[in-house]
Amino acid sequence: MNSMTEELMEKENAEQKRRIDFKMVTFSLAGRDYGVDIMKVKEISKISRFTYVPNTYPFVRGVHNLRGEIISIIDMRTMFNLDIKQDKNEKGKSAIENVLILKLKDSLLGVIVDSIDKVIGIASEMIKPPPALFTDINIKYISGVIEYEDKLYIILDSDRIFSGEDHRIEYETFEETEPVSENIEKEVVVREKEAPEFGFIVETLATFRHFYVTGLNLDWVSERFKEWSALCKSSGREVQLRNVEDADEFLKPFFSPYTGNLWQRDYMEVFSSLLPERPGGTIAVWNPGCGKGLETYSLACILRHKYPEARIKVWANDNSLIEISTAPNIVLADEDIPDYIKDGGYIAKTEKGSRFTKEIEDIILFEYHDVLHENAIPLVDIIVARDFLSFLKPDNQEKIVAEFKELLKADGMLCLGQNERLVSPEWKAIEEKVLTVYNKTAE
Repeated sequence: MNSMTEELMEKENAEQKRRIDFKMVTFSLAGRDYGVDIMKVKEISKISRFTYVPNTYPFVRGVHNLRGEIISIIDMRTMFNLDIKQDKNEKGKSAIENVLILKLKDSLLGVIVDSIDKVIGIASEMIKPPPALFTDINIKYISGVIEYEDKLYIILDSDRIFSGEDHRIEYETFEETEPVSENIEKEVVVREKEAPEFGFIVETLATFRHFYVTGLNLDWVSERFKEWSALCKSSGREVQLRNVEDADEFLKPFFSPYTGNLWQRDYMEVFSSLLPERPGGTIAVWNPGCGKGLETYSLACILRHKYPEARIKVWANDNSLIEISTAPNIVLADEDIPDYIKDGGYIAKTEKGSRFTKEIEDIILFEYHDVLHENAIPLVDIIVARDFLSFLKPDNQEKIVAEFKELLKADGMLCLGQNERLVSPEWKAIEEKVLTVYNKTAE
C-alpha cells in the first residue's frame, strides 16, 4: 500500500467518523441483529431472579428491584412470538438472562434479549426505512434498518413498542370482537339509516381503539359523528375512520378535563362541591383504571382537604404493569403542580425532585389488577372511573356497572367520564358544570 492510498483511506475514515451522529446498542433475537438508540439505554445487566406477577401478559417475566427502584421485566422474545432457548443450569433453574434497562418517558423497563453485542456509531442518513414485509416483528415497531460491517441491523422504536397501549391491542386481537348488545345494535341501525356511515364509525372505533359504543356513550358518539361528518365534508376528507390516527382524532373531544394528569383548581372545586358530607370515620374510595396515577394523587389531596379528620383509603387499580409499578414513585416538576396541592402542604422536596408527602402516599394503594377479575374491594363511599367503561366490551360494561352498584354504599357517589351517561333508573344523576356524578336510587 503506497502513501497516497493510505492518505486517502485516512481521509475516508476521518470523514466517516465526522458524519457519525447516531449510536445504538446492538443485540440479537432469534438469530437476527437489532439495535436500539443508545440514548434510550440506561444500562445493560445480567439478571436471573424476577418476582412473578400474577394475572399479567405472557411476555411479562415479573418485576425486579434495580437498586431500590422496582421495574418491570419484559421478555421481548415472547412478546414477538420468537423462539426461546430454554437454557437451564444444573439445578434446573432459569439461566442468567441478558437484560437491557431502557429509559422510557416516565419510567425504566428491563427487556430480555438473547445476547447483547456492542455499541456502534453510524451516520443517521444511512438508516433506511424497512421494507413492508421484512421481519417477524411488526413493522410499526421498526424505525429503520442499516447495513454495518456486513450485518443488517433492525433498529427498534422502544417508545412505540413499550407505550403500554399497544400491548393491550396486540393481545386483544387474538379475541374475536363481540357485537354490541341487542338494544344498542337496534339503536345503531336506526341511526345508520339516517346516516349510513354511522355504523361503520361504530365498528372502526372498536377495531382501532377498543372504544365500544353502548348506551353509556351513544349520544356523545352520535353528536360527534355529525360534527365529524361536517368537518370531513368541508375539507374533502372521507368520513370513514381509516386508521388509528383517524380514530384518535374522532375521540379527542371525548376525554374528561385533565385526563391522565393532575386536576387543576377549577375541576377540583367542582368535584369537591359534589362530595358527600362525612363527619369523620373512614372514607373508602375505588379508582379503577388509574393509569399512571396522577388523577389518583389529585383525588387523594382533595379528599384529605375535604375530610381532615377522616381515615382515607384509595384502592387504585390498573392493568398496565408499567404504569402501576411507577405510580408510587412519581416525581413532579414544580411547574406541573397545581397551587391547591402546594398550598395544602401535600408536596415534599427530595433529592430527586418534588414528591407527594408520605401522608398522601399512604392514602393510596396502587395495585396491578384487571377489574374483569374478582375485585376484592370493601363497600366504598366513592368510585372514580373517568373515561374507563367505554373501553370495555359491552357485556363487561354492564358487569362492572353492576359491580359498582353492589360495592357503593347507599349514600355513596359514582364519578364517570364527562361524556359517559348512566340512563338506568337505578342511578340518579347530579350535574354540576363539567361534571356529572351518580347516586344510587332507593331499592
